[in-house]
Amino acid sequence: MLLSVRDLRSSFFLDEGELQAVDGVSFELDKGETVGLVGESGCGKTIVALSILDLIPPPGRVVAGEIQFEGQDVLRMPPPELRRLRGAGIGLVFQEPAAALNPVYTIGRQLSEVLRLHRGLDRQQARRETVRLLGEMGIPEPEKRASSHPFELSGGMKQRALIAIAVAGRPKLLIADEPTTALDLTVQAEILELLAHLQEQHQMAILMISHDLDMVAEMADRVLVMYTGRIVEEAPTADLMTAPKHPYTEGLLAAIPQLGTGTEAPLVGIPGAVPNLLDLPGGCSFHPRCRLADAECEREIPGMSSVGSRWRCACFKTGAA
Repeated sequence: MLLSVRDLRSSFFLDEGELQAVDGVSFELDKGETVGLVGESGCGKTIVALSILDLIPPPGRVVAGEIQFEGQDVLRMPPPELRRLRGAGIGLVFQEPAAALNPVYTIGRQLSEVLRLHRGLDRQQARRETVRLLGEMGIPEPEKRASSHPFELSGGMKQRALIAIAVAGRPKLLIADEPTTALDLTVQAEILELLAHLQEQHQMAILMISHDLDMVAEMADRVLVMYTGRIVEEAPTADLMTAPKHPYTEGLLAAIPQLGTGTEAPLVGIPGAVPNLLDLPGGCSFHPRCRLADAECEREIPGMSSVGSRWRCACFKTGAA
C-alpha cells in the first residue's frame, strides 16, 4: 500500500464558524494505480490533496485522521522530512499553472531548483536535465523555453512545465489537480496522454482530481465520488460508469453530454445546488436534491457500506435507483 487515508477531517476556522471542507474521508492507493477523485466545485477535492501534503493555508488545518505514505505518518513528520516528501515522494500538479508558476523566474530556474533539491544535481547537471525534461514533456525548443518566463508560454506549455516540475523529483505518487482545466480539447487529450506515458515510464501512482467524471474515466482504475466533504461512492471505473449505486453519481453521469451518438436527448441536470458547507442540511447532505430521499435520509447520515468487490456506497437507497 502506497497511500492510506483514514477518517481525514480538515476544516477552515472562519468568523462565521467552522467550515468542514473534508469530513471523514478514507481511501487507499496502491503503487502504480490511478484513482480518480470527482465531484462538483467546492466539494473538498483540492483540500484532500493539500491535506495529504499538509499544505492547507490558514485559517485551515487538518483536525483529525491519519495519512500514511509508505507506512510513514505524514501528519507527524518533522519539517525536514515533510519537505523531502513534497517532491521526492509526492508530486503535485496545481490547479492553475499560471498562478502556481513564479512569474519572476524562468521556467528553467524553477525546474532546476527542484532537481538540485531533490536529486542532488549540481548546476550544470540540473541545466542539462531541465532541458531533457522539458523535451520529454513535449515542449518544443526546450533549451530556448528553459530561458522563458511563464507569461511567454501558452496555456498548454505552462501545464507541461508544471508537470515537469512535479515529476522532476521522481515521486512515487503524482497528485494532478484539475490538470486539463481551461485547455482546449486537443491539448487536454495531449496532457492526459503525457500523464499516462509518465506513469508507465516511472511506475508512478496518480491521484487524478477533477469535476469531469468522463475525463477521469479515461485514466482511472477506480473512482471516488465526493459530495460536501464526504466520499459517497467508490468503485472500479468500468462498474461505476455503467451501473452507479449512489443517486449523486447517477446524476453526474446523466449530465455528461453524449456527443456523436446520433441522439438529441437533452442534458439532465441535478436539481438544486450544492449546500453551503457552513449550513449543511441534517441527515444525508444530498437529500434536498435526491429523488429517492425520505424521512430516514433527512434524519440520519448514511455510512459507507460495501456493495460489491472494491465497491462502497453511502446511501440508504442503494439499489433502489
